[in-house]
Amino acid sequence: MRPFGAITSGEFADTCTRCGDCAAVCPQAIITADDEGFPIVDLTRRECTFCGECATACEAGAIVPATGWEWRAKVGETCLSLQAVACRTCEDHCDERAIRFQLQTGGRSQPIIDIESCTGCGACSASCPSGAISFEMLQGAEQSDFNASNNQPASIKNEHMRMSGPRDA
Repeated sequence: MRPFGAITSGEFADTCTRCGDCAAVCPQAIITADDEGFPIVDLTRRECTFCGECATACEAGAIVPATGWEWRAKVGETCLSLQAVACRTCEDHCDERAIRFQLQTGGRSQPIIDIESCTGCGACSASCPSGAISFEMLQGAEQSDFNASNNQPASIKNEHMRMSGPRDA
């Protein structure tokens, strides 16, 4: 999953210089690097506020100002509510109120995500105690190098790209 405002994946690889400026300015510290040094977003750490600082810092033009993101949250089988454990942490952290729970038999609740309201910010994922929330591209949107099935690229470097000084993780 490339940062908010990243150009199409084919052009991105040719345009991005892997300088790390986007990661250095990210106030949420969610931009890390993949195995090749290209920036990716890790929404298991914190949410994206769509501030656009990464686009402002990208002199190469690989990340540009944007108005929408094509990623949406998806709840997996490890969701505690699906296991009859009372948890609605994702709903509590969703400012857009895109997550609701429908009561089921056996003390379970089915999380339902309103795709129209979901912004893909990741607040739900960052707060989920069981890591049940992943992200998938909206149908018809361009696919990237991100493996949405497990919410992680093949390997994430948990350190930040070229940043001076310590950074809260």
